[in-house]
Amino acid sequence: MNEFSLVATGDSLITMRQSVYSEPEFIRLVSLIRDADLAFTNLEMNLHDYGDDCYPAAESGETYTRAPPNTIDELTWMGFDIFATANNHSLDYMYGGLLSTISYLEAAGVPHAGTGRDLAEARAPAYLETEKGRVALISTCSSFKAFGRAGDARRDMGGRPGLNPLRYETRFVAKQETLEKLKEVERELNLPQVHQEVDSYHFLTNKFVLGEEVGLHTALNKGDMEGNLASVRDAARQADLVLISLHAHEGRPGDDERPAEFVEEFARICIDAGAHCFLGHGHHAVRGIEIRDGRPIFYGLGNFIFQNETVQNMPADFYEYYKLDPYSGVVSDAFDARQRAPPRPGYPEQKWFTEDEKYWMSVLPWMEFEGGRLKEMRLYPVDLGQHRPRSQRGRPMMAGAEIGERILGKIVELSKPYGTEITIRDGVGFLES
Repeated sequence: MNEFSLVATGDSLITMRQSVYSEPEFIRLVSLIRDADLAFTNLEMNLHDYGDDCYPAAESGETYTRAPPNTIDELTWMGFDIFATANNHSLDYMYGGLLSTISYLEAAGVPHAGTGRDLAEARAPAYLETEKGRVALISTCSSFKAFGRAGDARRDMGGRPGLNPLRYETRFVAKQETLEKLKEVERELNLPQVHQEVDSYHFLTNKFVLGEEVGLHTALNKGDMEGNLASVRDAARQADLVLISLHAHEGRPGDDERPAEFVEEFARICIDAGAHCFLGHGHHAVRGIEIRDGRPIFYGLGNFIFQNETVQNMPADFYEYYKLDPYSGVVSDAFDARQRAPPRPGYPEQKWFTEDEKYWMSVLPWMEFEGGRLKEMRLYPVDLGQHRPRSQRGRPMMAGAEIGERILGKIVELSKPYGTEITIRDGVGFLES
């Protein structure tokens, strides 16, 4: 493959039609997507009609995401060709919702990766043939409830439906005096005995190791890392362009704009294994860009469509959490209550709607590859309309000059730690490999 153009976006939480709009800023955005040889997005919705065994799970990705099955037609109308489905909402409606989504994507004839009827299917690359060459996509997720993980089949038992996991381990690095204090607390409170290992100390549910770089650190799960890398290497032999997608909320302690250590490690080894582009999302805000051996790593593409306040129905659990009547409440009451509520641990989005604009701005990267390496990248700022009414909020359009400057400025700053230089000209960010 010689020359190839790629457009990629982050999270598409889409509940409403897009094809009815015609603002110039919107049409310009859609035209860019359609003009690329390939366009990618993360489909963060379940496609079903609240039937076919689509029961709400006891735990979800917070919002129980669901959209009408024909919503996929809106995304293909916009120009999207290939879809990631591994994310923290994949099992919001348990196996019925997951399998319904897969069925509707298959019926639409669109390639998708990241979920499946067992682990082999969830981890397998999806392929798309284009005029310029064959494309592969592997989709994985590090932010999920434990029951969402797909399982392997055996010769005597079927596998478990779910998503392609990328698990990781957390550990605290501490000095010797800190470990002694923890042991003293354990004795004083007569805490339950925890299995100890030779090279670490376990206090309650946390693992501590001795060292000088004190603080929380993360490391990849070896099995999940190797399984995903095997898919990348396989795809590199079978396709001309290989994309790897990771849905990850995890950030550095005290700085969630910087991805967790395991995310950076995984992105780099995927590029080294043959991926041409690493597509990170899940944080719902932009993160930095790194170029490794002429191939781009996006640590956070942010939101592209963010319509999680217009999901048609929420289950009783959602109403109960916000202290509403689970039987007679209406969905607008539930979303109003969430907006007023203090942040839920692990889910700060209750305050996204009014307080922090970073969740309502993004970029659309247009990439030109030549000979498998990035030749040029253009970054177009995207505005999701933070202050528009709920019925219009979360719909993407090309950003105006003022907000566009803030968006690109943010990308420039977040990319500096990776040595990435971005030049801004006429409201567009330019990056040359």
